Amino acid sequence: MNQPVSPLAALQACLTEKFPDYANLLTEFPPRESDRKLLSAGHLSEVELLNLYSQFFGVPLAEEEELGDPELFPGLSIDALNAHLFYPCNWDEESVCILVSDPYELDNQSYLIAQSMGLQCRFQLVRRSFLERLLSKASGSGEEDSTINAGLEDENTLRTMAGEARIVRLVNDMFNRAIDLGASDIHVEPGEISVSIRCRVDGVLTEIINVPRSQFPAIASRIKLISGLNIAESRLPQDGRTNIQLGKMKLDMRVSTIPILTGESIVLRLLNSESITFDLKSLGMDDAMLEQFHQLIQIPYGIILVVGPTGSGKTTTLYSVIAQLNDQKKKIITVEDPVEYKTPGLCQMQVNHKIGVTFASGLRSIVRQDPDIILVGEIRDRETADIAINAALTGHLVLSTLHTNDAVGAVTRLIDMGMEGFLVSSALYGVLSQRLVRKICPVCNGSGKDDEGGKCRRCNGTGYKGRCGIFELLRMDDEIRRAVNTNASSSELEKIAVKNGMIPLREDGMAKVRAGITTLEELSRSTTEA
Repeated sequence: MNQPVSPLAALQACLTEKFPDYANLLTEFPPRESDRKLLSAGHLSEVELLNLYSQFFGVPLAEEEELGDPELFPGLSIDALNAHLFYPCNWDEESVCILVSDPYELDNQSYLIAQSMGLQCRFQLVRRSFLERLLSKASGSGEEDSTINAGLEDENTLRTMAGEARIVRLVNDMFNRAIDLGASDIHVEPGEISVSIRCRVDGVLTEIINVPRSQFPAIASRIKLISGLNIAESRLPQDGRTNIQLGKMKLDMRVSTIPILTGESIVLRLLNSESITFDLKSLGMDDAMLEQFHQLIQIPYGIILVVGPTGSGKTTTLYSVIAQLNDQKKKIITVEDPVEYKTPGLCQMQVNHKIGVTFASGLRSIVRQDPDIILVGEIRDRETADIAINAALTGHLVLSTLHTNDAVGAVTRLIDMGMEGFLVSSALYGVLSQRLVRKICPVCNGSGKDDEGGKCRRCNGTGYKGRCGIFELLRMDDEIRRAVNTNASSSELEKIAVKNGMIPLREDGMAKVRAGITTLEELSRSTTEA
């Protein structure tokens, strides 16, 4: 008669089948440590491991976002909780819910709770980093503050704090959660009492972690250490860039720090080059506009501009154009601030104001390199505009961006910079204005709820997942050129463009609302913020 298989044996058999090296780990380390080594090697994520724990041991997963800062049961010492790594919450007269990060000490924890609290235990699984944050908050921050503040100027102290296992796990957890959410940026913001860590997901910031203020020096030092910044410098702004390996994923990261009243604001731009595809078809243009834009970028010379506010996807559009044109038969040179995506087949120049490499000086040098196509990250001043226009009029295709609200605004913006109208009308061939709107989540259809009424895991309860562009495309025809030469106003230029077939930005957005791609509220938010 076959003996029943224990949950632990079943879990280990599953992990060994998935990861053959796991059997070797078990010969050297206890099960808990073997599991952690699978995580650190990037073979699976912590959430995936928790799901396996839940499946084999029958312990449900907790909804971490709904827990907030649960009250700690009185009478239990923090030392005991840290030693056994659990956190009691949500109790009544008979039972208590215990948060744990693995199932390996459930019996010991049940015994301890029964002895200390006299209650039956109900266990729920959470990530270890989340559990450590709860324990850190429960332990208070008085002594820790004085210890840290006393050594802020000591670089060795900062390095030691940055290397603490709990800080390493916290920062790695920050990255992993940002990646899971599909975030483009991470914002680390210290306040008077706590540190808020927020992610920008589909253009909207949401808090993912909140820890005591006392942990900020260690967190900041850890981020600076892996970014190659000066960890002892907190009074001056710093910028850096680095590659980090998170499991099997390689992440390109840009880091910026500035001093603020409560410490430093740290912003990390996440550039996951492995998950980004530059494809004009995926931007969100309808077929007719896509065909018109495709024809436009095939011209051998002239200026094509992409306009919109910061964060409207202009860089992605420009790189999608470059990807379309990069056929190894053309010399393509870029000057960018900064170079966000390193692309094979391009000569990419980084702006460096400290040594005098500006958009204008870089563009002036590029023209001497016999390029076919030039990408200028942004036209910010008359000098850059003047060189770009001359390059366009002497046989180069120039791609660039401007910060204007609409397509015709790009024309008047160039003239306001001091460019002559006849030069603008001669050199400029097209302007694409764009915004990004969030798309309705395909799983919950925008409700933010799953079939059982809980939070939709696909969109994290927001009702939106992913973004697409809304556009208006201005093509410079003879009538518009004549209007530009006579100093026509923006409103006059827009009337001519619409009469000649330009679809206004909001009208393109309304078409996407009617098609069920986005919502009217999201369209209003995106176009109003512009």
